Amino acid sequence: MSARIILIVLLLTFSMPRLPMAAPPETPKHPVTDEYHGVEVTDPYRWLEDFEDPRVREWSAAQNRHARSYLKDLPNVDKIRDRVTEILADDSESYGGVAARGDLLFAIKRQPPKQQPFLIVMSGLDDVENARVLVDPSEIDRDGTTKIDWFVPSPDGQLVAVSLSRMGTESGDVHIFDTETGKTVHEVIPRVNGGTAGGDLAWSPDGSGFFYTRYPRGEERPPEDRDFYQQVYYHQLGQPTSEDRYELGAGLPRIAEIQLRSHPTNGEILATVQDGDGGEFAHFLRSTSGEWRQFSEFGDRIVQAEFGPAGTLCLVSRADAPRGKLLKLETSHLDPSRADVLIPEGEETIVSSFWGTPSVLFAGEKLFVIYQTGGPSEIRVFDLTGKPQPAPELAPISSVGGMTRIGEEDVLFHTESFTRPGRYLCYRSGAGTTEPTSLVDGAAVNLEDVQVVRERATSKDGTKVPLTILLPAGYRAGKTYPCIVTGYGGYGISIPPRFRPLNKIYADHDIIYVIANIRGGGEFGEEWHLEGNLTNKQNVFDDFAAVLQHVLEQGYTSSEQLAIIGGSNGGLLMGATFTQHPDLMRAVVSKVGIYDMLRVELSPNGAFNIPEFGTVEDPEQFRALHAYSPYHAVKEGTQYPAILLTTGENDPRVDPMQSRKMAARLQAANASDSPILLRTNASTGHGADASLNERIEEEVDVLAFLFDQLGVNVK
Repeated sequence: MSARIILIVLLLTFSMPRLPMAAPPETPKHPVTDEYHGVEVTDPYRWLEDFEDPRVREWSAAQNRHARSYLKDLPNVDKIRDRVTEILADDSESYGGVAARGDLLFAIKRQPPKQQPFLIVMSGLDDVENARVLVDPSEIDRDGTTKIDWFVPSPDGQLVAVSLSRMGTESGDVHIFDTETGKTVHEVIPRVNGGTAGGDLAWSPDGSGFFYTRYPRGEERPPEDRDFYQQVYYHQLGQPTSEDRYELGAGLPRIAEIQLRSHPTNGEILATVQDGDGGEFAHFLRSTSGEWRQFSEFGDRIVQAEFGPAGTLCLVSRADAPRGKLLKLETSHLDPSRADVLIPEGEETIVSSFWGTPSVLFAGEKLFVIYQTGGPSEIRVFDLTGKPQPAPELAPISSVGGMTRIGEEDVLFHTESFTRPGRYLCYRSGAGTTEPTSLVDGAAVNLEDVQVVRERATSKDGTKVPLTILLPAGYRAGKTYPCIVTGYGGYGISIPPRFRPLNKIYADHDIIYVIANIRGGGEFGEEWHLEGNLTNKQNVFDDFAAVLQHVLEQGYTSSEQLAIIGGSNGGLLMGATFTQHPDLMRAVVSKVGIYDMLRVELSPNGAFNIPEFGTVEDPEQFRALHAYSPYHAVKEGTQYPAILLTTGENDPRVDPMQSRKMAARLQAANASDSPILLRTNASTGHGADASLNERIEEEVDVLAFLFDQLGVNVK
């Protein structure tokens, strides 16, 4: 065949339009009309809420078949799978969740090809190469569907309590492992962890038992209440769990979420209780004599309590200080009105940490405090009078977390950036120096040639909204590029710099990646959060739209080259954005999203969201919810962008019915030729629990979908 004929064949091949995709499965409408405060609202797909209905299961399976028939035939899927697998299945190790007990260090390690992260133990920071595997979910469950929710070592490190859950449910039972042998010992404690209220545990000083969060068992509550009413119990090792002692919880809200901390030496227990997910807290202290004393109540704006120097607590308060101030409270009287201001409110925000490691840590004669600076974060150090001291050395535009005391005065912490993988550093408090450790995340890729740019967009009401732009090597101003924008905007959660290996695929294909630090998060304190929740939620969507307009107006990209991606509350953000501005972008990927804002509170997990979103029972909140609810904002005959919705069949945080109903509504209303796809994973939940293989397959689908829509040729 001549070169001319080959050229003609190639030109014809690439100029041929794709065959029209098959129509999505037909979805019958069975309208149900509700009245809210005099407003009638009709729901055509209420029937899709009941997954126990065989018709719904078959519909979901048909949608999956429809999505697969489209996704599997996208261009260069095999090339994309090879590259994603090369990156995610690389055997480079990464570490997280480090806990110290004496000379022992415990950590969660991720190392493909293992399907799930596993628990290791080592003899100090210099012994990483000799670390032993203590709990490996892949050995417990060969299918990769068992996950470690969290772990807590005993005070002497000889035992470790580990919450394990399966199939994405996050419903965790606690197992006790012997550190020396790696074998399970003692009894299993059922129903300690849950999907949203989570779970926690704090050991007694002698390691003979522990305080733990407990969900109702058996017939203690009616079925609809068994994932609520979390309380604190005490378990003595070697005793039947039926004999566990009630400690705290009667009278707490139905949607209480409880965190436990134990004093490192004297046996006191701190309990922090959040009222759902709205950011209001109450605090309790259990004395060594067994008496629980409440010293903070919902609404007083004390958002965090940690053990401080002997006989004191450190409190993060936002009362008259939306960016936070640090108080010192004597445990002898436990009256916050008599607390001393140790560190007054500053220009940046003291991070409030509920789950995970603290953002305020006492070590030696110093206090270590994590501050949020509009996306990036940093550690600041103070003496016990509140006077600033030399702080750890950090890379610019980076994030910090995971603070853990090593010995009496040193602090281990985790840091990473958009271009540098995570690593643990050790701050030597006495010398004021920051030292590297061998706890360093490996990576199959190098992102150091990516340019990180911070800019601000102007929202509808004039608010300046920060965004971070990751520019590929070789970027030239004046040329438009494919661009993907992500955001979250809820619960006071900030989006910090993270090293995301798959960003290498974007960079290699000259794709710009943008992170929007919009309201609803905690980047600029409580005001930034409150300006984006309840009846102010529309500000979140306006901020994100402003970021999209910014990258368009600045010439980074065009609407035909623009895609957006987000998950969970970020999925709500996606839904609100493409229903309010369907012409701004070419494609959308929305993972485990919330779309029907009038019905979300009726799902088991939805009740926890009421403090953040509001309730239809309140007339003003109903009007706000109805106004932006993506499901109700879908309009017949609208040309929507290409949309890929993903969900997990066992998701305990966002009911999968949200994605089912939204897919049906969009497929019926869409007037464009763009695909509307629903991808449901039968063996996962909200996402973090997914096995390595499941993660790879979902990322392949997402990238193939985006590349096809944005016209990116795979290299």
